[in-house]
Amino acid sequence: MGKPLDIVVLVKQVPDSGAPRSLTATNATVDRETADLVVNEMDEYAIEEALRLRKDHGGQITLLTMGPEGAVSSIRKALQLGADAAVHVTDSALSGSCAVKTSLVLAAALRTLSWDIVLCGAAATDGQLAVIPAMLSARLAAPALTSARALTIDDSDTPVAHVERQTETGYQKLRAALPVIVSVTDTINEPRYPTFREIMAAKSKPILTLSLSDIGIDPGDVGVAGATSAVDDFSPRPPKGAGVIVPAGDQVGKQLVEFLAERRLIN
Repeated sequence: MGKPLDIVVLVKQVPDSGAPRSLTATNATVDRETADLVVNEMDEYAIEEALRLRKDHGGQITLLTMGPEGAVSSIRKALQLGADAAVHVTDSALSGSCAVKTSLVLAAALRTLSWDIVLCGAAATDGQLAVIPAMLSARLAAPALTSARALTIDDSDTPVAHVERQTETGYQKLRAALPVIVSVTDTINEPRYPTFREIMAAKSKPILTLSLSDIGIDPGDVGVAGATSAVDDFSPRPPKGAGVIVPAGDQVGKQLVEFLAERRLIN
């Protein structure tokens, strides 16, 4: 076995995708005050993969979260899965930060940590942008291996990460020397359920809290004021209407085509 790995897993608290979600009327950002907040589902696959790497190579797993003070509840739930510790970047100025500024903050936090590999889910269910790994790669000058459906790390003197990258038609084999950033899909593993022992142990696992000043970020560069994108307008989804019934007959095919063409579903 080679050098033990320092593993960081990015974890995000998001509104439950199975519950109604909305935007705030003040700045058109996701309304988190009234939402049911949970650990981003895709991040659980990243945590599971970290646990498997630790089993094979040894080392330490640290969770990294950017979010409000209340996100500590989701951090504790994520720690129940078996990570060793967590870092929580929290500051009132962060509210409403876009993906670009989120990557700025996460990169600054990662510079304060020792890491060989950063793992994250392929996307967050609240934004579905899937851009954070690439942005962190650019900011930290570390390779990004994204959408991994399989991940292994060899035990050579200069460890290399090998992934199978999921594509629409199959997969690509990619490799990069550590340190590396890897995003994983929901086909890479099956996340475990926390044991009673881990649930109890998570209550005392260390969580380091960092403010923007701790990582050298100007509050004016983040949040709604510093965002590089914004929602100009939005409206609630219209209520579900009644379906269209087409009676059986010779004109069924024609009426179906006209129905789809009218809604620009076909040309």
